[in-house]
Amino acid sequence: MPLSAPQAGRKPLHNRDIIMEAFYREDGLWDIEGRITDRKAYAYSSAARGEVAAGDKVHDMFIRMTLDDTFTVVAMEVAMDVFPFSICNEVEPNFQNLVGLKVGPGWMKRVREQVGGKHGCTHVVEMFGPMATVAFQAIPTYRRELAKNDPPAPKNPDAKPRKPFALGGCHSWAYDSPVVKELMPEWYQGD
Repeated sequence: MPLSAPQAGRKPLHNRDIIMEAFYREDGLWDIEGRITDRKAYAYSSAARGEVAAGDKVHDMFIRMTLDDTFTVVAMEVAMDVFPFSICNEVEPNFQNLVGLKVGPGWMKRVREQVGGKHGCTHVVEMFGPMATVAFQAIPTYRRELAKNDPPAPKNPDAKPRKPFALGGCHSWAYDSPVVKELMPEWYQGD
């Protein structure tokens, strides 16, 4: 169900499109790609670009983050095609500092330490949070698909069960939710 109708007439001002995709590579690695595009619905004057027409891009920036099976960044590419100031893209090489970091708890803190502030670009940096989410949405699910063709691995009877990633992360995956009770009864903590 979409949002309700607006309560007053409105004038469009700004549009931001964010596209994120995940890919399984033939070499067994994973590419997570993001693109952010901003446009104004009106013409405006920019000190760096002069007159910018309504609908022209304000930002158009791309990321390709390549991960291995441990969610470690093994390659990084950032490209800025449209940006407000001539020096914005000077930070593109700095994103190589993310190679070797692991996507997981504390990810955004580590990203900001490496490429935050004057060492990066706010628009690119803010995409790394949702890109991590895309990785966690795509990789484990597709791994299960790939594993369907593999013989089952022997189970270690001494291994402790790992908490599923989504568990406790939202209303549906709360420890006391009916979803957890049905799908993961061993983790259920309700009445």
